[in-house]
Amino acid sequence: MRLRILIFLALLAGLLSGCGYNTFQSGDEAIKSAWSEVLNQYQRRADLVPNLVATVQGYANHEKDVLTQVTQARARVGAIQATPELVNHPEAFAKFQQAQAGLKSALSRLLVVSENYPQLKADAAFRDLQAQLEGTENRIAVARNRYIKAVEGYNVSVRTFPNNLTAMIFGYTVKPNFSVENEPSISTAPKVDFARPAPASAAPTDAGRPAPAASY
Repeated sequence: MRLRILIFLALLAGLLSGCGYNTFQSGDEAIKSAWSEVLNQYQRRADLVPNLVATVQGYANHEKDVLTQVTQARARVGAIQATPELVNHPEAFAKFQQAQAGLKSALSRLLVVSENYPQLKADAAFRDLQAQLEGTENRIAVARNRYIKAVEGYNVSVRTFPNNLTAMIFGYTVKPNFSVENEPSISTAPKVDFARPAPASAAPTDAGRPAPAASY
């Protein structure tokens, strides 16, 4: 009796392995690992915000609108429960991505404002924070790319035969992925206006002086 059970379990394990069940398990773990690194880098960026705001405020206190926007953007990011289960809910994932894009945009405006204050730009603490932020943005890009690749492999497994049969039986579905942050802008064709020709530069004469303007 025990031998029959062992044979049945062996056959079942082989069947599940051949139909993609184990692929889903390894793919899901890869996604969780990649997602954890994404969250780690996003948290690193959020942790820089209070010090950045405080430093800029010391030199440009009247830039209250920009400072408030950054603080509010960080609060919106912190209000989202970024648990591993978030990757299974497209709507929640989209809200998370939107909040992170809002924080990135607010921080970009903050850095633009800093260009108007030479003393702030010369502040060693601000330069260090700016360098940390730039490094963090690079790490975020790398982490996001790894997550994208992990989700891509998983989603291909879910949608291809015969793995898709196993996916339907066990309830595995495709997971949401990051989209291009400036998708609305890059999907709009640039406007080209030929009604206003570019101004022509004066052609030099043989003597190296500008040619005299033609009279009409």
